[in-house]
Amino acid sequence: MPTILISGAASGIGAATARLFHARGWQVGLLDINHGALAELAAELGGVWHAELDVGDATAVGVALADFAAQHGGRLRLLFNCAGVLRFGHFEQIDLAEHARILQINVLGLLHVTHAAFPYLKATPGAQVINMGSASGLYGTPHMVSYSASKFAVRGLTEALELEWRRHGIRVGDLMPPFVRTPMVDSQTFEPPALRRLGVRLRAEDIAAAVWRQAERPLVHRPVHWLFKLMYWSGQVSPPWVSRAIMGWLSRS
Repeated sequence: MPTILISGAASGIGAATARLFHARGWQVGLLDINHGALAELAAELGGVWHAELDVGDATAVGVALADFAAQHGGRLRLLFNCAGVLRFGHFEQIDLAEHARILQINVLGLLHVTHAAFPYLKATPGAQVINMGSASGLYGTPHMVSYSASKFAVRGLTEALELEWRRHGIRVGDLMPPFVRTPMVDSQTFEPPALRRLGVRLRAEDIAAAVWRQAERPLVHRPVHWLFKLMYWSGQVSPPWVSRAIMGWLSRS
């Protein structure tokens, strides 16, 4: 059976993806810092492999990935880097430590997991990495500055690694959805004007379905939802000032 290892698996997109791939016959591994929710999901899926993990701890990441791979002959078919945090608000009103935490988890954590996964991916025919990107990685998004910066980093890492790892037969891509109804979004106390105007039109299950499509037909960037697909592809052919004007209009107070 093919294997998928999911970080940030305890809730939201990660949990929806775990349920979908498990239902379709994949061997699923779950990683998350939330031990209680992680254990509940693992039990729901019949006792699948899981490990409480802070992706910011490189040593612990290496131990966890080695343990999962050891259960499957040292192979890993698909790594889904889903762990991430978000904070809406005015840049100057958010503590510097919170900005640093967003970058620590969303960027450095992703690097830790991907780096540790490399030997197991390399040993697996058809291996893939799918990173959780965002529409905010297309153009800088006000009121989510650090999150947007982190998703620009994910986008750049994805593009570079997709080229670099071709020689190993490993495909790398990301998903780029707009706002998704998840506990992470629902817990926010500040509503960015862009969210108010665009609305939250996607569910975690919609993104899980996009992960499945990406696993079947890899793309470097996979925009999700017709509205963002339109914005994404128009941004590929229009001058940068057009994207800036659209974002300025969406984010006006």
